[in-house]
Amino acid sequence: MGCTKFPIDEDGLLITDREDCYISNLELLGADQRSVLTEKLVVIDEEKLTISAEVQFGTDLRNIYPQFSLATDAKLDPKIVGKVDFSDLEHPKQYTVISGNRKVRKTYTVLITVQQP
Repeated sequence: MGCTKFPIDEDGLLITDREDCYISNLELLGADQRSVLTEKLVVIDEEKLTISAEVQFGTDLRNIYPQFSLATDAKLDPKIVGKVDFSDLEHPKQYTVISGNRKVRKTYTVLITVQQP
């Protein structure tokens, strides 16, 4: 009995047969590694491919660490390698989810709003 061998992509990740391609959750952490999200739910709209999140008043938007939960075997482009600057609210960040088989791609726009004081 042998193992099925899957090829490896340019990031050293297995390319599988999974076609699922979605973001199931987003967490935003500040410089202290604590959540900067308000009590409002993060809303992921699969039709519009948007993610709406509200951060606490006073959050340093230039110093946010986003954490995405993805479908099994999917990957994110661009990769998160550190803090991200979300301060330009007029030009929201976009992230593309790529399925495990690397054939399905969905680009989500992250819409950040700041809680009113």
